[in-house]
Amino acid sequence: MKKGIVIKSTGSRYLVKTKEGDTVSCSIKGKFRMKGIKSTNPIAVGDHVDFTIDSEGDMGVISNIEERKNYIIRKASNLSKQSHIIASNIDQALLLVTINYPITTTVFIDRFLASAEAYRIPVKIIFNKIDRYDDEHLKSVNALRKVYEEIGYETYSISAKMQDDLSVVTDLLKNNVSVIAGHSGVGKSTLINRIQPGLNLKVAEISDIHQSGKHTTTFAEMHELDLGGYIIDTPGIRGYGLIDIEKEELHHFFKEIFDHSHHCQFGNCTHIHEPGCAIKQAVKDEEIALSRYESYLSIFKEKPEKYR
Repeated sequence: MKKGIVIKSTGSRYLVKTKEGDTVSCSIKGKFRMKGIKSTNPIAVGDHVDFTIDSEGDMGVISNIEERKNYIIRKASNLSKQSHIIASNIDQALLLVTINYPITTTVFIDRFLASAEAYRIPVKIIFNKIDRYDDEHLKSVNALRKVYEEIGYETYSISAKMQDDLSVVTDLLKNNVSVIAGHSGVGKSTLINRIQPGLNLKVAEISDIHQSGKHTTTFAEMHELDLGGYIIDTPGIRGYGLIDIEKEELHHFFKEIFDHSHHCQFGNCTHIHEPGCAIKQAVKDEEIALSRYESYLSIFKEKPEKYR
């Protein structure tokens, strides 16, 4: 029996890296696939697995997956009610954001943050492409950074394409397992190529009509970094839904809303229509950003089957 970490998943085949540095293409046992896992991918990038080599010596068969410390998940893109695990055993997530070329909405940011909070994954927010922004764009970036920093998130502004010194990012990545996420076209592959020369990841083009990225990464893949640690490149995500989170628990994953909720008149306050709601008052007093409250409302009111 051999042990390794899954560094690439293509749906039916998994590339596993052993402690010795060897990579083995593996499949999974049929029975293993049926163990009640309501996911399109029972094994994800970042999973630690046990496997055996087949009699011909060139393929592996995964027989066991070790318990995950965490994972990041989204609604499957097909019409089923299944989920899709993007990556597991993560030290942190870097959410790459662009306020233009393409636009990343605050609702998308807040959905991602809430999901990461639910699965205990620290997030750093990185605003990219600042070389392309005029004064008004830069004001918007600074305003958003202020919103999230006041909540307690670390934020950074970079130009992955033009900036000579990217030590602000490499310092975050060193000796960590990091997942890099964001819409297609925000510069994930460009950033990884700059940090780890030689990977030559394909860079997304931006649609002139919709100012949105064209998908280039189809499957999540883990890359070892010379500086220490791993970075997981993920497919560009257009939308982000929350999985297995009850509406009554949603406010737990908005840090500032949870903190203020202790002052609500009712313990089961939904922060929508009840009297004596400390959250609505905090929004009026500008202690909670209106954009954050609106994101909370949009998620709370959305039908679960529409989560993506």
